[in-house]
Amino acid sequence: MRSYSDLFRTREFTPLFVSSCFRTAASTVSGLALGTLVYRATDSPLLSALSMFGPSLAQVVGATTLLSAADRLPPRATVAGIALAFALGTAAMAAPGLPVWTIFVLLLLLGLVQSLGGGVLWGLLNEILAKEGYLLGRSVFNMMSGVAQITGYATGGVLVALLSPRVTLLAAAALYLASALTARLGLTRRAPRTSGRPSVAQTWRTNARLFSSPERRTLYLLLWIPNGLIVGCESLFVSYAPSRAGVLFAFAAFGMFVGDVMTGRFLAPRVRARLGIPFLLLLATPYLLFAFRPGVALAAACAAVASIGFGSSLIQQERLVALIPDELSGHGLGLHTAGMLTMQGVSAALAGGVAQLTSPGTAMTVMAAASITVTLTLAPPLLRRSAASRDRRHPEVSAPSERQSGVNSP
Repeated sequence: MRSYSDLFRTREFTPLFVSSCFRTAASTVSGLALGTLVYRATDSPLLSALSMFGPSLAQVVGATTLLSAADRLPPRATVAGIALAFALGTAAMAAPGLPVWTIFVLLLLLGLVQSLGGGVLWGLLNEILAKEGYLLGRSVFNMMSGVAQITGYATGGVLVALLSPRVTLLAAAALYLASALTARLGLTRRAPRTSGRPSVAQTWRTNARLFSSPERRTLYLLLWIPNGLIVGCESLFVSYAPSRAGVLFAFAAFGMFVGDVMTGRFLAPRVRARLGIPFLLLLATPYLLFAFRPGVALAAACAAVASIGFGSSLIQQERLVALIPDELSGHGLGLHTAGMLTMQGVSAALAGGVAQLTSPGTAMTVMAAASITVTLTLAPPLLRRSAASRDRRHPEVSAPSERQSGVNSP
């Protein structure tokens, strides 16, 4: 599978893709509306950041208790059910006079529901495309995410300005409902990938098995921590530029789109395999300039350039997919998603707390410096193992990570 047209000729890829488009747009619109709503009500950078990314903290609960269900539930019903739960929860948060603490309770419940979403979605994608097409398909999903975020933040900003955050939340609920209907009507019924009942004990056993490999463990950490710290920077856009946050989010999404297209479609496998760590450093470095509190135009440019570095996640995922057993694909990819979202929530809380004590610009600089430090700490052992793996093979034979896909995805 070598081209995007091959993907869309694959049965079930298109309905899964369209359903995800609706869901990503809904998440983007609702996130901006909630961040604005909470900031207006509390004037708190911390609570505003948590309203947008805090629900991701619930992912750690799901990753340690519920994730074994990702391979043991019917994929179509689960994908549609999660989208429907978000439609109902988002509509409930639009109720006039709802206390802020009630909004956070709903967000945490939805975050717990979503802890299964990544594993079910990416496990199903891996099943539809098989490993040789997974990274090409994932890159299309990442590009879609960038476009959906650009349009979502732009549209959400207009709706918030012209109407109100609560009306914007209702629009997001309608998008979630469209996602649920598309999944239910467009996907075919499939049996779970693994038999047996999901349980907390099984979740722990599988997590331990996945973490038993040093290379898998390092890849998970690289996918979770450096990227998550930069999402902490993004969580402060509302408090950094309250009236122009949509612009910053849109430019960041555009940069992510460029990085995903370049990484997934145009970089040769051998070149791509060597850019994972440089892209992670690119992801963080421009945010160091926020120490000087740049204006909106320069801040948007910094966010766009930095977000090109999100292409690093495609490179790390390509290697990770090659190392996960087929029967654990949903759990293994769900663990990646749950850990990533958990770290985003933790980083949003950390960034908001630092901003509360100092300023949003200072907090962004601190988070960027932390991301660079973590990347430089985790990179050497992974690079040594990668070099050793190549040395064990014949020079004319490509490395395992290069054999999985000719291309490679928030």
